Amino acid sequence: MDFFDSAYRGTPPWDIGRPQKEFVELVRRGEITGSVLDIGCGTGEHALFFAGEGHDVWGIDSAPLAIQKAQEKAAKRGLPVHFLVLNALDLARLNRTFDTATDSGLFHTLSDEDRPVFVDNLAAVLSPAGKYFMLCFSELEPGGYGPRRVTQKEIQDSFQDGWSINYIRPAVFESRTRAEGPRAWLSSISKK
Repeated sequence: MDFFDSAYRGTPPWDIGRPQKEFVELVRRGEITGSVLDIGCGTGEHALFFAGEGHDVWGIDSAPLAIQKAQEKAAKRGLPVHFLVLNALDLARLNRTFDTATDSGLFHTLSDEDRPVFVDNLAAVLSPAGKYFMLCFSELEPGGYGPRRVTQKEIQDSFQDGWSINYIRPAVFESRTRAEGPRAWLSSISKK
């Protein structure tokens, strides 16, 4: 059993029981459009929120226990989300495209070697001019716990070919362990 699947035997710090405020605001501003793929969906709070707002939503995660919990929530809430156990490095296997992709806390877990593989897979599942919204830990957050930190330059370098960066702005990654939440980047990136 991998780290993430075992983390879902309890309630991991990133599973706050609701969507991150940053993604709620994206919906309120009309930035989340059309069909949505929630990558690294965990127990499904973002995917379920998007479905409740009328979007056609798929959620993928590599942790079977997280997907099981997400499916149970969807059934209890009566929301039609297609949840699937799938590694984010295999998105192309979905054989379909989405207008929007979201990522709350996945990108900062990827190794340097996995980042280009992920970006290629992301390109395979986004429609032309589709948008990717990513919330990740910022290098402005002190180290010593949690995932690796990501700089704006690392985001820019990862998405330099075939992508347009609309913005990278300071944000907060809400957590069950810290009231103020770690410092993060929220990025909006469009496929060219």
